[in-house]
Amino acid sequence: MNLLLPLGNFSAYLFDCDGTVVDSMPLHYIAWTKALAEWNCTFDEELFYAWGGRPTVQIVAALNQMQGLTMPAEAVAGRKENLYYELLPRLKAVPEVLEHIEAQQGVIPFAVVSGSSRESIIKSLTAVGLVERFAILVGSEDYERSKPAPDAFLVAAARLGLAPEDCLVFEDTDMGIQAAAAAGMASVRVPSPLERRRGTAPVAPA
Repeated sequence: MNLLLPLGNFSAYLFDCDGTVVDSMPLHYIAWTKALAEWNCTFDEELFYAWGGRPTVQIVAALNQMQGLTMPAEAVAGRKENLYYELLPRLKAVPEVLEHIEAQQGVIPFAVVSGSSRESIIKSLTAVGLVERFAILVGSEDYERSKPAPDAFLVAAARLGLAPEDCLVFEDTDMGIQAAAAAGMASVRVPSPLERRRGTAPVAPA
């Protein structure tokens, strides 16, 4: 798989974390299934990837509604995060994204812009030895409206002192791509593990 970047001279790269810089989505799915099994709740893998980018508490609330359950959203979301942290020794970077990071390291600044907490971002990036590569980390604490709203990306651009159109976004979810577009930024789509397995991974920029 090769990631083809859109044409343009970009002054910074903005990366989503989970599923983009780190190949964490399979590990997150394992954590979800373990946490939800404690409440007799199921989570189809297809739905898991379709909901990529949603805050964990929102996912629990939606599953409650779909399956007629009353899981405590905050507690289940916290349990899922702790189970994910236990899996971090298995985490790896996404090679095709790492290639672009290494190609532009020291040339332009990088930021991570995630729907996860800053704690989760730091733990994931530290696990793969990349945390020092990013000048800016934007987590869920840093903005009001989550993706597909543009807030997270606009916060990152402002902290870098750049106009939105000078930033290129790397994202693995439709919500993230929509957020980049809403922010006035070009983007490149990173295929999900599910798409890679099925051979449906997009290779052109979004």
